[in-house]
Amino acid sequence: MAVQFVKEGLTFTGEDSPMSNLMLNVMGAFAEFERTLIRERQREGIEVAKKAGVYKGRKKALTDPQVEQLRQRMRAGEAKAKVARDFGISRETLYTYL
Repeated sequence: MAVQFVKEGLTFTGEDSPMSNLMLNVMGAFAEFERTLIRERQREGIEVAKKAGVYKGRKKALTDPQVEQLRQRMRAGEAKAKVARDFGISRETLYTYL
């Protein structure tokens, strides 16, 4: 198995010198650092958007009357998979509403 960086012209195999292993680890550390910074900026942007009322998340899959109907059908003992199919939602979403 080998890791190859095409743009930089570097190839690392498991049998490389200690210097090559150091280079690979340093490149991996910088990539992880950069990804962490991106996530942090994204989180900050979402906070700002929420405060501005722009970011509200995903719309609910069901309305309140549909949720009540779903709960009634579940109390009546209907199969969860059938109820989920009838409402066009996944079973996981059904469990969330329950």
